[in-house]
Amino acid sequence: MEQGEINFFSETDFVLEDEEAIRNWIQKVIETENKFTGEINFIFCDDEYLHDLNVKYLFHDTLTDIISFDNSVGNTLQGDIFISIERVRENSANFKVEFTEELKRVIVHGVLHFCGYKDKTERERSEMRRKEEEKIELFHVEQ
Repeated sequence: MEQGEINFFSETDFVLEDEEAIRNWIQKVIETENKFTGEINFIFCDDEYLHDLNVKYLFHDTLTDIISFDNSVGNTLQGDIFISIERVRENSANFKVEFTEELKRVIVHGVLHFCGYKDKTERERSEMRRKEEEKIELFHVEQ
């Protein structure tokens, strides 16, 4: 199957560094889950933008770091992943990790949702964290 598209857009002044390395890493993550890449769009935005989506589509009146709209069909992953750069910055400070590491965690979190991983229960959250760590390691191996 031919490789799909992984696109990056920004609704803020944020510019993703090393787009090609991130794109290759996401592709590798998808392949390790035995899935295929359709069209996946990452949209970087601010808190207000993501909060509006959260209220409008999910009926949650809270701030969040990520919202993913999964349009996958079978094993072909596709959809839109919205990431609040403000939340990622704040979370990286709170968790005392580099911004780029926290951004990778959030990016892969969205991809893992498309792969079928959930995070509603404690068990699901634990599995999601384990998978995030496993997939972030793939980035380091690749570089």
